[in-house]
Amino acid sequence: MDSENVTPLEATRSPDRLLVVSNRLPVIFEQEQQDGRYSVRTGSGGLVSALMPVLRDRGGLWVGWPGVSDDTSTVQECLDEVSQQIGYGLEGISLSPSEIKGFYEGFSNEIIWPLFHDLPADCDFNPEHWNAYRMVNRKFSARIAEVCKPDDLIWVHDYHLIGVAPGLRRHEVSNLIGFFLHIPFPPPDIFLKLPWRHEILSGMLEYDLVGFQTLRDLRNFQRCLRVLYDVRIEGTGQVHSLTARPREDYGNGRATKRLRVGSFPISIDFTHYEDLATSAVTERRLARLKAAVGERLMVLSVDRLDYTKGLLAKLRAYRLFLERYPDMHERIEMSLHVVPSRETIDEYRKLRTELERMVGAINGKWSRPGWIPIHYFYRSMEPQELAAYYRRADIMFVSPLKDGMNLVAKEYCASHPQADGVLVLSEFAGAAAELQKGALLINPYDLERTAARLHEAAKLEPGEIRTRMMKLRRQIRRYDIYHWVDSFLNAIAGRALADFPKIEDYVPGQPPARRAGEG
Repeated sequence: MDSENVTPLEATRSPDRLLVVSNRLPVIFEQEQQDGRYSVRTGSGGLVSALMPVLRDRGGLWVGWPGVSDDTSTVQECLDEVSQQIGYGLEGISLSPSEIKGFYEGFSNEIIWPLFHDLPADCDFNPEHWNAYRMVNRKFSARIAEVCKPDDLIWVHDYHLIGVAPGLRRHEVSNLIGFFLHIPFPPPDIFLKLPWRHEILSGMLEYDLVGFQTLRDLRNFQRCLRVLYDVRIEGTGQVHSLTARPREDYGNGRATKRLRVGSFPISIDFTHYEDLATSAVTERRLARLKAAVGERLMVLSVDRLDYTKGLLAKLRAYRLFLERYPDMHERIEMSLHVVPSRETIDEYRKLRTELERMVGAINGKWSRPGWIPIHYFYRSMEPQELAAYYRRADIMFVSPLKDGMNLVAKEYCASHPQADGVLVLSEFAGAAAELQKGALLINPYDLERTAARLHEAAKLEPGEIRTRMMKLRRQIRRYDIYHWVDSFLNAIAGRALADFPKIEDYVPGQPPARRAGEG
C-alpha cells in the first residue's frame, strides 16, 4: 500500500490541556421545589474520579449535555459556578426533547446499543434516528471547535458521539482526537447489517486513536474495516498502527487514513473501593446484613435493568440450581438488586414485569418458613450499602449476555480485603479476559452448566477461594482506572508501539492460557 494522501499520526506533540467529550456531563442537576432553582453536584463514577486529577492538572474542560432542557444561559451559569469548585471547566450542550428522542433514545439506544450487543433483531433502523444522531454530533463538533485551544487533546467517549471527529475535521480542527468505545464492537456479520456502516466506520477513522475494551472488540473492528477498506496493521501488542484505504472512490475526497487502535480495558479505583468496604459506615451496615442473613451463603446479583445483562437467564439458571441441588435449600439465598434504567422504553418495562413474575414464581414454589430463595430489590443503592452487600456476599453472580467490561465484577473483588469471595463471571463480559484465572467462568446461555458452576462455587474449599480471589485482586489493583487513563494518553501522545505490552485475551469455550511457571 502506498503512502500517498496518508493522514499522519503526530507522535511528537505533547498536549497541554485535556478536553473530554461525553454524552452527559459529570454533574447532576436537581431542581428545588420551592423556587425552581437548580442545585448541581458532581457525579461519583469511576470515569469522573479518574479524569478529575488530569483535568485539574492540565486546566481541562468537559463538554456534554447537562441533563436538563432549560434556558441555556441559566444552566451554563450553574456549570460555571461548579467549575470554580472542581478546578476544571464544564461546557453544556443544549439538546431539545426531540433531539434527545431521536439521537439518544432512537439511534444510540434503539440501534447502536442492541446492534453492538449482538441483538440486531431488536434494532429499529429508522432513518429519522440517523438524521437526529448526525445533527446532534454536528452540534457537539461545532461547539467543541469554538471552545478548544490549538494544543488541546480531545478525548471523545462512547457510542453516542462517534461522529464528533468528522465534524471537527470539517471545522479544520487539527488537534489530536481520541475515541474510546465503552461497549463491545460486534463482528462483521452483525455490524454490516447497519445501514450507515460506511458512515460509522469512516467516522471512526477520523480519530488519531480509537480504543476498545478488549482484544476481541479490536479484532472485530479490524475485520469490519477489511470488508470495506484495504487495511495494513503494524504492531502485535496492546496498540497497533492501522492504515486504511477505501476500495472505491467515494467522491468525497476521502484519503487513506492512518491512526492508532488499541485495547484499553477500563477499570476501577481499587483503593477507593477497598477503603469504602472497610469504612465505619459500611461496617455498621455489614453487621446488620450479617445478622439478617445468618449462616446462609449469599449469592449477590447487581445489574442495571437491561436485556443485555442476562437477568432472565440468570433466574432460569438459579431455578435449575434449586431443582438439581435440593441439599442447598435453606442453606443459600440470592440477593437480586436491579437498578432502574430507561423506564420510559416499552421493552424495559416488559423486562421488569417478566423479571418480577419469575422472582414471584421461584419464591412461591420453594420458600419455607424462615427462608426465601430470592430477595428482590428494584432501586438504586448508596455506595456504603452496596459495599456492605459486596462484603457479605459469598458468591458474586455476574452473567451478562454481552458486556463491554462489567465493573461490578471488579468492584466486588476490590471490596474483599480478606480474599473470601467467589466470582462467577460470564464469558461474554469484557472483564473475562482479565479475570479468567481467578473467576469461575460461565456461558449464560448454558443453564445446566451455569447451575453446576453455582454449586461448585458454593462447595469451594476456603484455600481455593482465597487463592482465586488473591489473583483477582492483584490483577485489578495493578491495572486500575489510573493505569487505564495513563495507557490511553501515552498511546495517543505517540509512545512507541513496542513499549506497549501484549495483554490477556480470552476466547469463549477455551480454558484460560497458562503463563510460564504456573502450575
